[in-house]
Amino acid sequence: MQQDFGKVAVLFGGNSAERDVSLASGNAILTALISQGINAVGIDPKTDDISLLKKLGFDRVFIALHGRGGEDGVIQGFLTTLDIPFTGCGVMSSAIAMDKSKTKQIWQSMQLPTADYQLIVKESFDESQCAAILARLSGTVMVKPINEGSSIGMAKANNEQQLIAALNNAFTYDDKVLVEAWITGKEFTVSMLNGQTLPAIRMQTKNEFYDYQAKYQSTDTQYFCPCGLEDDKLAELNRLAIEAFNAIGCRGWGRVDFMLDEHEQWYLLEVNTVPGMTTSSLVPKAAKQAGYSFEQLVVEILKQTL
Repeated sequence: MQQDFGKVAVLFGGNSAERDVSLASGNAILTALISQGINAVGIDPKTDDISLLKKLGFDRVFIALHGRGGEDGVIQGFLTTLDIPFTGCGVMSSAIAMDKSKTKQIWQSMQLPTADYQLIVKESFDESQCAAILARLSGTVMVKPINEGSSIGMAKANNEQQLIAALNNAFTYDDKVLVEAWITGKEFTVSMLNGQTLPAIRMQTKNEFYDYQAKYQSTDTQYFCPCGLEDDKLAELNRLAIEAFNAIGCRGWGRVDFMLDEHEQWYLLEVNTVPGMTTSSLVPKAAKQAGYSFEQLVVEILKQTL
């Protein structure tokens, strides 16, 4: 196996708001690769000179960078220029998936279900617009920075003052913010591996939504896998996941997030092109249900670079 892969760089850490999660993911991946006899080395772009990857003899890269610089096409473009194979999506699909508004526009053009929304730009934002925004989006909304992950900067709002506060907070992370109609229902995720879906997971939290605290800090968050859907509804979910993933041009591995509302209607939320790989992360949970150990999953993802 070591001969097949050569020298592998695991890129993790970085400078994004998701640095801590990336460090946890990268360390887990690095440990798993080394346990399988693979010559893997951890590289942190915040402290290490990644321009030396080629000179240092790295044959391929496992990208474990979350957020900006890791999921937005930047590192993918850099590695493409160096002609070093890497895990996951390419430049364009990474950039599109990182931008929630661009992702939704493509899905809408293909008649894939996604919630109504409005894009708010910081430099032209006027607080007097908030009443009209709420009215157009049925009174309750979710506020999301366009280019952040791990639910960073997200908040629910159901009145003008809450929306103003949520937008101003989101603007500290991004100059563009998505205001999306609130969906009441259950949250699901479908992990993708080599063009196929892994077993779907339903997440349940006592929080208002599956936020950063529920994902990484809470001991009360529940994960159901199998997810409990009837066969026809599960088939519909898997079909939508594949269509949504392919619509963005994604490849290799990733994760597609959904809501199922009170009327049994699916809504696509977003695509994650470098999902978390911590001990509490969703892709390893789905892979385990499909029969993969964490080590097997990591090696399977790395095989995509051969």
